[in-house]
Amino acid sequence: MTRLSNAFSKPHPAFVAFITAGDGDTAANLDALVAGGADVIELGMPFTDPMADGPAIQAANLRSLDAGTTTADVLKLATDFRARHPDTPLVLMGYANPMVRRGPEWFADSAHAAGVDGIICVDIPPEEDEALGPALRAKGIAPIRLATPTTDAARLPAVIEGSQGFLYYVSVAGITGKQQAAIDSIEANVTRIKQSTDLPVAVGFGVRTPEQAAEIAKVADGVVVGSAFIDLVEEFGSEAPAKLQELTSAMVAAMRAARA
Repeated sequence: MTRLSNAFSKPHPAFVAFITAGDGDTAANLDALVAGGADVIELGMPFTDPMADGPAIQAANLRSLDAGTTTADVLKLATDFRARHPDTPLVLMGYANPMVRRGPEWFADSAHAAGVDGIICVDIPPEEDEALGPALRAKGIAPIRLATPTTDAARLPAVIEGSQGFLYYVSVAGITGKQQAAIDSIEANVTRIKQSTDLPVAVGFGVRTPEQAAEIAKVADGVVVGSAFIDLVEEFGSEAPAKLQELTSAMVAAMRAARA
């Protein structure tokens, strides 16, 4: 988890960039995000029922699955990424079924061998941590939990306990890529969460523009962008890497200027 710690200890908020594995030329797209200045990469594991995701990422999941992408393919992409980018943190984000169907130890071993730093499993709640968390922590892989606007003071300790790397604050009570919360709401909730944990707090869901990222960067430790990148992959196909790098650079520049 040293790579994640380093990413969030820089003098500027971390920019976290998400794309779906197997959607387009994933290796070239990942390289473009790194070249654009992304501090952390999230690689989505395609799944048939991505219930937390909006239309853009749902479509990316289906394109990837239609292309035949498997869990083994995702792990191979991760392994190759780690060889090309030894210092950039890589987080796999997805759903429980592909992660636990062969046993949590198998998945943790495989992710560790691939050089993965963290796992976001959307549909395993903190109360069911035993399903995956211990296996990940035993391999030095951060289980990264989600907090939402409805995570109240009574439940927040359960979300924080056992979470590592960073806490992902979902800024809206809904699916990815559709709407964005008001900055006042984001600031209030990030402040509230940080009173209960030393973990960095990264904010995502609904962040699509450099201007939005800059506003959030004033109050959070990191900003997560996904659907905006997925749209570029769909629209530009083989030409997507240049567009991804351009948008990443714009996001990073806006965030750093906001905190300068």
